[in-house]
Parts: sequence; C-alpha cells; structure tokens
Amino acid sequence: MSGGGGHRAIARALLDGYGETYAEQCGIRVRNTPQPLYQVLVLADLLSTRIRASVAVASARALFDAGMSTPRRMLDATWQQRVDALGAGGYRRYDESTATRLGEGATLLLDDYGGDLRRMRQRADGDTGTLRRALQELPGVGPTGSAIFLREVQGVWTEFAPFLDPKAVQGAERLGLPGDRTKLSRLVTADEAAAFASALVRAALDREIAEEVRAAAAG
Repeated sequence: MSGGGGHRAIARALLDGYGETYAEQCGIRVRNTPQPLYQVLVLADLLSTRIRASVAVASARALFDAGMSTPRRMLDATWQQRVDALGAGGYRRYDESTATRLGEGATLLLDDYGGDLRRMRQRADGDTGTLRRALQELPGVGPTGSAIFLREVQGVWTEFAPFLDPKAVQGAERLGLPGDRTKLSRLVTADEAAAFASALVRAALDREIAEEVRAAAAG
C-alpha cells in the first residue's frame, strides 16, 4: 500500500490504536489554564530524560498526586518530598537531580512569569523559536523537553500547530509515512494533531507498534 490513500490508512490505524497524548495518559486534561500547562511542562521534563516513557508518566502522576501540581506547590514541597514522589513513580535513577531542578524551575516560573506559562506564550507572540528558547531557560528543559511540551499543548496553543518533533518524524518514517512535516500534518485533522504526534512517537520507540499498525492498515 502506498500513496496518499495508503498513508491515510496508516495514519488512521495509528490513531485508532495509539492515539492518546502522553498528557492524557498521565491524567492531565490539557487546557489553556496555568495548572494543566504546568503539569504538561513537568511531564515534558521527565519524558526528555533517558528513561522509559511509562516511568516518566507514572512519576509525573505521583508528583501531582502528592500535591505538586503548580509551581507554588512544587516549590513549597521539600526536596525530599519531591525525591520520594519521583521514587514512587519509579524515577529512581535521576530522582535527586530532578527534584533539585523541579524546585529551581518552579522558582524561575514564579519569578519571571508569575507561575503562569500563558505569559511565556504571550511574550513569544506566535514565534516557535522564541517560545522554545524561553522554555529552555528553565532548568532541565532542553531542546527535547521544549519540543515535547509544544507537541503536547498544540491543541490549545494552536498558533504553534501542527508541531511534529524529530522523534515523531522518526516514527513516521518507520511507518512508511512521509518525513515531511507538512505532508504528515495533512493526514489528520487539526483536532487530532497532538494525538497523532504522540502516536508517531510511540511508533518510533517501539518497532512492534509500527509493524502492528502497518498490518492493520493493510488489512
């Protein structure tokens, strides 16, 4: 199967099987309000480390379940409470350094943006590069973390959509889809963009997913 029709069939099979954002998997209802945006940022930070995505998701959920769901609450928690929550989620290899940078990042967000990432968005004025540079000023949020954040929030910060990071493009190529971001974005609706990007990442991370999706599309 090849060509536009085949590509659409693969995209649909991928969405049907794996069309859930990592934020949704973590229990975050992404909205353009301070708390869920911050939660996505924390999740993006954890996902950007060399650790299994499932562990990052579980660890982010553990932090939020322990009450650390806003910059103020993250900062008010002790370093040990952050370490313990990360450990409860299985994030043990980097728990101490991550606990430190989450506290530092919360401080910077509160000092520079009043704890509200929408102010960062406003200052970026629709420029993706400007926003990514601002995100990367936060401790631990490098190029990968900023890309994950944008990938996850593109459904509500639509001026940055469609956003497909290099890992999503890698997944597309594994599935036999075009590596061109514009062509990829045309395979789904605007409302599906974030879920599609996350599903592509899953295909990049797991060859069996890619094989399963291609078989489903062919059948």
